[in-house]
Amino acid sequence: MPTLDVFFEFASTYSYPATSRVEALCAEAGIAMRWRPFLLGPIFRDQGWNDSPFNVYPVKGQYMWRDMERICGKLDLPLQRPSQFPRNGLLAARVACAVAAEPWCGDFVRAMYRANFAEDRDIARPEVVGAVLEALGQKSEPILERAGTQETKDRLRLETDEAVRLGVFGAPSFVVDGELFWGNDRLEDALAWARRC
Repeated sequence: MPTLDVFFEFASTYSYPATSRVEALCAEAGIAMRWRPFLLGPIFRDQGWNDSPFNVYPVKGQYMWRDMERICGKLDLPLQRPSQFPRNGLLAARVACAVAAEPWCGDFVRAMYRANFAEDRDIARPEVVGAVLEALGQKSEPILERAGTQETKDRLRLETDEAVRLGVFGAPSFVVDGELFWGNDRLEDALAWARRC
């Protein structure tokens, strides 16, 4: 059975509910998965946007926040509209790259989304990312140091390049054996596709 690649961006609203449930759903279905952090900024710039499309198109943004309220309510996820949107998720993405193979990576991903979208914490700040790591029982200093290495920076750049190569244009995106599924509402379709492969 193929692996479900989970492409996510820490500034992405719909990645919050998707990442809250994907790991458990994959485990339940017996499907392997990989965390694939990437950056939407370069992709948006290539489309001529210098901001989130939810800010570029205010009506779309109003709909998205109401939709997020409904989705998070259904999943019993706390939601607080961040005082700054989108937030810079670069450091968190680098940390996720550095720890992607660790069994607790999913816990880190979910905790960072909660910090941003439920607790209105500035996830661009090293002390916030460090506090999340410490709360997970990890030593933050060496992980933050590893996140700042050229190797980790290059890896995140490669993940973003790979997302572009696969046709990813938004987050969350799920890729199964080259087949792309975009959006929180396509997670079940991606899992069904993986079961058929």
